[in-house]
Amino acid sequence: MRRVTLFVNGSPRNGKVVAVYGTLSDLLSVASSKLGIKATSVYNGKGGLIDDIALIRDDDVLFVCEGEPFIDPQTDGRPHEELTGSHTDWLTLNVGGRYFTTTRSTLVNKEPDSMLAHMFKDKDAWGNKQDHKGAFLIDRSPEYFEPILNYLRHGQLIVNDGINLLGRYYLPVRISFKQLSQQNSQPAEDHSPISRKEFVRFLLATPTKSELRCQGLNFSGADLSRLDLRYINFKMANLSRCNLAHANLCCANLERADLSGSVLDCANLQGVKMLCSNAEGASLKGCNFEDPSGLKANLEGANLKGVDMEGSQMTGINLRVATLKNAKLKNCNLRGATLAGTDLENCDLSGCDLQEANLRGSNVKGAIFEEMLTPLHMSQSVR
Repeated sequence: MRRVTLFVNGSPRNGKVVAVYGTLSDLLSVASSKLGIKATSVYNGKGGLIDDIALIRDDDVLFVCEGEPFIDPQTDGRPHEELTGSHTDWLTLNVGGRYFTTTRSTLVNKEPDSMLAHMFKDKDAWGNKQDHKGAFLIDRSPEYFEPILNYLRHGQLIVNDGINLLGRYYLPVRISFKQLSQQNSQPAEDHSPISRKEFVRFLLATPTKSELRCQGLNFSGADLSRLDLRYINFKMANLSRCNLAHANLCCANLERADLSGSVLDCANLQGVKMLCSNAEGASLKGCNFEDPSGLKANLEGANLKGVDMEGSQMTGINLRVATLKNAKLKNCNLRGATLAGTDLENCDLSGCDLQEANLRGSNVKGAIFEEMLTPLHMSQSVR
């Protein structure tokens, strides 16, 4: 029976004496068990690759690796992991009991200001502790460390399902929320809608007096009901089929936004800017556009075809040259509203208060003006 001494590649310490039997695969299996690594190949002391178990002699000293090139443990008379001049040497990390093999340059070059870079760019600068196998000890969860190491290798952060992104704060490397959002959740060319959960994260991270820039973002179909969305910039955003019922959109910028098919029932729209927005088929029942301070909502040029705005408070609202064809405006307060040039064809304005409203040049063909609270004077509609 032959016996050999096995060492981890590059290390002359903590060897294991084992018996040689069977095939080379059997030896690699024993080496994996004894050394705690995933052994894939064996070298002799001179760096020669052993590809046949018949080449092994009794009392040989062999070095086992996990696929990396052979590392001479006698380089400069010191163990390889103690070399200080090279930034490409291989090393092993013991992270929470799980072993990771990588190069020093991987840990240092990608994020030079990270804790990992500071730990390994200078010899013993942090007094790094090693286990009995010579692996550097890091007291962190290996599930969270693996995606970070892969990010340092190829620049993309890929997180498996079930891994909480908040775990990044427990890792010895700094990666921003912006990087996580861009690299983990979707590719750069992906325009998937933002969910309520994702948007609430942004809201919680933003001071109440700061403008949250959501210009051009896609919220299609999202449930944003009852949220405080004051002063947010939704310019040119996609809010189609969104649920914005009871939301506070005071002074929000919805210029050229797509609100088609959305539900904004009972929303607070004081001072809102909706110039040239598209709200075709939306529901705005019981909305409040009236600001006691005198700030007027601006919906000039908006597409409001078929909207249901029944019972809304719209004193002083600007609907100049807007399209309200087939809209339901029953029992709305439109005192002092600007409706000049507005398309009101087939609109139901029953029970509306149009006192002092400007209807000059508007299209009122087929419009219903039953049960008006105040008389409609010709001067209000004459060009």
